[in-house]
Amino acid sequence: MPTENASITTPLTLDPDKKYFTVAQANSALPYVSRVVEDISVVYGRIIELRRGADKPGGPDPDAEKAYEVTMDRLSELVDELHAVGVELKDFELGLVDFPANHDGRDVLLCWKRGETTIAHWHEIDAGLAGRQSVALLEAQEV
Repeated sequence: MPTENASITTPLTLDPDKKYFTVAQANSALPYVSRVVEDISVVYGRIIELRRGADKPGGPDPDAEKAYEVTMDRLSELVDELHAVGVELKDFELGLVDFPANHDGRDVLLCWKRGETTIAHWHEIDAGLAGRQSVALLEAQEV
């Protein structure tokens, strides 16, 4: 009996060091992932502000430099949190995240960006954002 999102499977031959998601699993992880991405957005905005401040005439402010380093460390920690979940942040500004998946024996990426409520898109490994397609297409390919 087919299950929801059965078109995205996890065969035994996959990279054992990589986490693979079904659409359902990615949607389950989304509340946490979206909170981390929101934090990244705030921290990244702060980094941009600090960089602009550092570029002002008169030389760098030591306090601003320290704040920049601390904020960069925080950004790195947040990105590491996403990696620990098994997802990859592709764009800081858009909040674009890819969830590795497998469809018909090939690796694909389930794609989500900040503001979307569910995992509704996927793309081939080399396609990127411009190649996003509806996950309904994956499900429609079931036999």
